[in-house]
Amino acid sequence: MDNGQFTALAEVYDRLNGADYKAYARYVQRVLEKYGSGSESLMLDLGCGTGSLTLALAELGYDMIGADISPEMLSIASERAYGAEKSILFLMQDMRDFELYGTVSGAVSALDGINYLTERKDVIKCFKLVRNYLDPGALFLFDVNSEYRFREVLSKRDYFLEDEGVCLGWRSDFDEKTGLCDFYLTVFEQGEDGRYVRRDETQTEKLWTDCEIEDMLTESGLEKVAVFSGFDMKKAEEKDEKRFYVVRCPFNK
Repeated sequence: MDNGQFTALAEVYDRLNGADYKAYARYVQRVLEKYGSGSESLMLDLGCGTGSLTLALAELGYDMIGADISPEMLSIASERAYGAEKSILFLMQDMRDFELYGTVSGAVSALDGINYLTERKDVIKCFKLVRNYLDPGALFLFDVNSEYRFREVLSKRDYFLEDEGVCLGWRSDFDEKTGLCDFYLTVFEQGEDGRYVRRDETQTEKLWTDCEIEDMLTESGLEKVAVFSGFDMKKAEEKDEKRFYVVRCPFNK
């Protein structure tokens, strides 16, 4: 993972990714109501990007901290929070080496942020930091792309996405030996003069299997609570494209 990723996509990211952030926020709320303490207030959005989920959670009444490595993404997030009159603390921090001013009562990392950590040691660093900054018994929610999605959906595929004034060409290439999936992205965005500007970017994600994630959680001192297939909170199955993990910081940390 490096801060060069999402440079080209920052301005158009939310228009093209198709994510329903309000639905994601409601899912987080339901999970906290079912498995949490009921007293969650200050939440961390780790890898917050343009702040769409951060804002959606703030709308539900949570005090929010958003952390991301991309200055371009955070600039958009800050503008959105200002426009929505929400007081959110945004920090330019690496998921592998972030520092907060105190503990939080919950944390979330959405849209396969953990997959962008391509080294085992970096995932463990991230998990240990989350554990360190969570209140005892607090929950950490994150999602990853599944093994099925990498091997059957993203392997050597081409996609084309478009919205008014912008289009994205996207090629994915999954390597079975390394477990790495490279995404080659080309964005064409229309300027005020009507001409299109081209920007290119390469991103890389890593397949982390269910067993690998559970091993890294155990090594980091976090406890698995549940694994869902989506916002409906159904148990994850082999051919689901996503894994939504709910893990807990131990009470005796």
